Amino acid sequence: MTTPGVEPALAQMMDSVFAEHGADTDLWQRLDALGLVRLTGAEDDGGSGAGWPEASELLSAAVRHSVRIPVAEHDLLACWLLDAAGVGSDAAVRTVCVLDGDGRAAGVPWASQCDRIALVWPRGGGYAVADVSTDEVSIIQGLNMIDEPRDGVTADPTAHAGTDLDPMLVRQLRLKSALVRAIQICAALDRALELTIEHAASREQFGRPLAKFQAVQHQIADIAAEAALARSATESALAAATTDWSSPHLEFLVASARSCAGHAATVVVRNAHQVHGAIGTTREHRLHEYTRAALAWRSEFGSVRHWDARLTQMAMDAGPGGAWPLICP
Repeated sequence: MTTPGVEPALAQMMDSVFAEHGADTDLWQRLDALGLVRLTGAEDDGGSGAGWPEASELLSAAVRHSVRIPVAEHDLLACWLLDAAGVGSDAAVRTVCVLDGDGRAAGVPWASQCDRIALVWPRGGGYAVADVSTDEVSIIQGLNMIDEPRDGVTADPTAHAGTDLDPMLVRQLRLKSALVRAIQICAALDRALELTIEHAASREQFGRPLAKFQAVQHQIADIAAEAALARSATESALAAATTDWSSPHLEFLVASARSCAGHAATVVVRNAHQVHGAIGTTREHRLHEYTRAALAWRSEFGSVRHWDARLTQMAMDAGPGGAWPLICP
């Protein structure tokens, strides 16, 4: 499914490069040559000047072909933040890390595989940011359930002068990070649905395809409904973010997207594996590449419980009669 607002030719090009070169060791260089590594960067700074709809399509294409690279962390998070703070960035591969008051951060995406880190830490009553080499911090390597680096980072903020960071940019960073994972989850759920439909249509039991059994039809219908709900909520947040990242209403939309995607993952993963049966649990079958990914990503940049709680709190804060305007502003 192509992201709304994206030229079909561009979407096809993105899909083709991952399909043909997803396993190549020089994939990052290929993406860079095509202007996809800094897709949303300003053209004056070497970027392609595209927006989040195009970035969403790029992320979705990578997920469809099970390509694991830090393109979102590099372009949409780290480089964006450094540019917005006036620090600037170069061609080095980056991720972003927000330290706590003790100078630590857990589960930092791709820290051990990147060249530099956009390091954010609390300072005074606000925040500071610095572009540091990974050699300047302590990294304890870790992995999520799909073997993507999720590392522990420890740094001494006093060793870096840092640049004062507008708290609004930190808020936007949190929302952008959460929306990135919602986009990726939706792509994984859509692909799980496709695989399940293909399996049910081709696999026979008792002399007829699985797709002819009403119970299987119900399971697939539930998968399709949950995946569609998650995508609808995510596309609503994406459309609003494309217009105004500083909108006070955006957090509600992102929280809705993450909540819907997180709960959808439960139904999609369960039903998809039930329809596939034993073959769906094997490493040779591709289903696990998408079901495990959806489960891994839904716990990052805020758990399902976290986003459910935020939705609940925002609805309560809106007061009597205020919930509907949150949904339809």
